[in-house]
Amino acid sequence: MISRFPRPWFPRPRFPRFPRIPRRALPALALVLLSGCTGGGDRPPLDGRTAAATAAPALRAFHDQRIDWRPCPDQDGAVQCATLKVPLDYAAPGGPTVDVALARVPAADRQRRLGALVLNPGGPGNSGTAMVRWGWQGFQGPLHDRYDLVGFDPRGAGDTTPVHCLDDRTRDEWNATDDPGYGHGKVLAEACRARHADLLPHLGTRDTARDLDVLRGALGEPELDFLGFSYGTHLGARYAEEFPEHTGRLVLDGAVDHGTDPGRFGVEQAAAAEAGFRAFAAACATEEGEACPLGTDPAAAPQRLARFLDGLREHPLRAADGRTLTAALGWDAALNLLADGRRSWPRLREALGPAVTEGGAEGLLALADEADGRTEDGHYRTAADAFAAISCVDGPPTPPEPELRADLAELATRAPLTSGHAPVGILLDPDCRSWPFRSPEPAQVIRAPGSPPILVIGSTDDPVTPYAWARRLAAGLEHGVLLTREGGGHTAYDKSGCVRDAVAGFLVDGRMPAAGTSCPSD
Repeated sequence: MISRFPRPWFPRPRFPRFPRIPRRALPALALVLLSGCTGGGDRPPLDGRTAAATAAPALRAFHDQRIDWRPCPDQDGAVQCATLKVPLDYAAPGGPTVDVALARVPAADRQRRLGALVLNPGGPGNSGTAMVRWGWQGFQGPLHDRYDLVGFDPRGAGDTTPVHCLDDRTRDEWNATDDPGYGHGKVLAEACRARHADLLPHLGTRDTARDLDVLRGALGEPELDFLGFSYGTHLGARYAEEFPEHTGRLVLDGAVDHGTDPGRFGVEQAAAAEAGFRAFAAACATEEGEACPLGTDPAAAPQRLARFLDGLREHPLRAADGRTLTAALGWDAALNLLADGRRSWPRLREALGPAVTEGGAEGLLALADEADGRTEDGHYRTAADAFAAISCVDGPPTPPEPELRADLAELATRAPLTSGHAPVGILLDPDCRSWPFRSPEPAQVIRAPGSPPILVIGSTDDPVTPYAWARRLAAGLEHGVLLTREGGGHTAYDKSGCVRDAVAGFLVDGRMPAAGTSCPSD
């Protein structure tokens, strides 16, 4: 099944495959004041103590801490790593703490440096340190010239108290299950509670937004400048609501609307994924060149692809190494790859060819592994467990049974091809019905009163975060401005020079695009 937020994208050039990213925890480092960071432009940062002056007295020591930046292991000196101490429970700041993993690439133009730009790649559960360590070159130009690029691993993810609930063998079986019922979600929930009972209640986005404010203070910044993608838009909007007085220039790309109830949320996302699925299959059947494994009829190709993937339930394919391609894995491979838009189509077509015509499972299994965070040696990264843990703590209560039935009926109408294999799993992703720690808050619009203008970016054919979400998020914010990219694929920054120019103009020079501005794709 497709995750609500797919694996992180990194602007071209992309970082090396995940197995090259060391998974060991960063060493515990002494905390020293960020040095050598001079202000620039018209928004000079304050020193760390001044920036922390408005922190609550109980949190002052966290805001005053000194960050000890050192060269990251296994990399040249361009990227620096460190850790940041934050309270595990903000209601008890004198209790246990969490070490938040950080990565930084200092601004190229030190004389004109504006401050720090914090990046978040989404998820929830994706690694911000990985985004900076292996993808910072994608931000070269005005952003890297004028800003330190800073990434962090949110609590529960990456190298920050990672949530790892299922062993590799169990995760293999869990991912491949073709009939995920109530018990499927319960397996994960009970495993996470057994291993992380003390941590799970403190993984919500509100806590991560508070970590962001500690990071802002420790960096010596009076305001937070932030560029968030996908789930990162929810984190940024939540920060603006919690800390409007410390909100600087926020850009939210691939917007998530958490004012939507869970059923409608799932239906709208599934409908967007269905549109991308149909567009790929129809294009495969009409494009010239290598024969399409789905035939030459664009009207029939989407149904043929869906039948093939659904058919793996009764007739799974076996790879040479003995692994089995089930319907769940096949759909996971296709839908997660299609999230990247047209540029991912050749890879999916290449994997589908041997599977459809020869029964070759290897290509689709490799794509499923990529989507699920499974490395070549069969180990799993923590993003999948973090995705569930953060989403379930954040999410409003599951709809009651009558509403759920109505939502499933709408799902069958709006996404009949891509939801038929696991309708409940598509509607409720993740399935939090058994989760031990849930937010009692209902879905609600984030308004962030008192914040400065916030730039919200939506793509008209985004298959993961539908364009309607960007429109609603921008409209709900007291000072939201919507920038539209015409085109498909998840998020806009890496797919449109026009968007990149607009983002740089806002972050570097404070020029907000006019309301109603639209950008073409590259």
